[in-house]
Amino acid sequence: MNCCNEKPVIALYSGEKLCKSHFTEYFENKVFKTIRQFELLDKEENLGVALSGGKDSLTVLHILNRLSQQNPKIKTNAIAIDEGIQNYRDKTLEKAKEFCNKNNIKLDIFSYKEEFGLTLDEMLKILDVKPCNICGIFRRYLLNKKSKELKLTKLATGHNLDDECQSILMNQIKNSIEASARLGPKVGIAQDDKFVQRIKPLYLCTEKEVTTYAFISGLLDEFNECPNVSQSFRAKVRDMLNELENKFPGTKYSIVNSFLQTLPLLKQKFKDGAIKVCIKCNEPSANDVCNACVYLEKLRKRVVVN
Repeated sequence: MNCCNEKPVIALYSGEKLCKSHFTEYFENKVFKTIRQFELLDKEENLGVALSGGKDSLTVLHILNRLSQQNPKIKTNAIAIDEGIQNYRDKTLEKAKEFCNKNNIKLDIFSYKEEFGLTLDEMLKILDVKPCNICGIFRRYLLNKKSKELKLTKLATGHNLDDECQSILMNQIKNSIEASARLGPKVGIAQDDKFVQRIKPLYLCTEKEVTTYAFISGLLDEFNECPNVSQSFRAKVRDMLNELENKFPGTKYSIVNSFLQTLPLLKQKFKDGAIKVCIKCNEPSANDVCNACVYLEKLRKRVVVN
């Protein structure tokens, strides 16, 4: 069923087909409703947006910047991490810089090379590890550390419904239930000064919807995917979910919505878990030494040996 006489740009899983203007209205209302429903923002915020230059992060920054213009008490800043992935991150960062310059948004860029002494590409030549595992650890470490230094009150990420659905299934398969307790529109089990609260305004938006919005809004003119993604466990789960979604439309919504009903129970179960501080870097950690410092020690030893 078409929304009007205009040419549709997307078909929703419900079967409804929306034109450009009606889809834009639908999508933006969905994001604003998510922010209200899960109380993602307070009346005053020094809000950071994790910006990679990809479709998800550009979309969430675009919408939150508009919100900031409507409400001056919510200040929006962008924070980007340069992992050092040749022929990929350098290109997406150019898109990020271009967008921020055009919209007068402050952008802070931090790199693995400056912080850790090596790019991700260099690390992967030294250690035999899954790229996404080591990259995710260092990326989360830097985002939290630099967000605190910038005195951000919250950090918005571009995680969408597909990302959340994948994480839920990955944790189930790995029997990592405590990790699932940290999921949701508001990341983490309980607020703690050691962490800058991360939020996901695109939580209920599918990847298909985000991609459509990014292209029709002129935020993106090409799709770039990290070259390391194909090696990840997430990519296998993603493909499985996409196949299920094609056969049974609404599968991803069902998984996330059912998870949201159990999430309060998970947070309650694990709420008393103590958050330690790494004895080496003073950043939050589940153990005496955080995973970032563990990997850095391995890298230093290998560099010395070689």
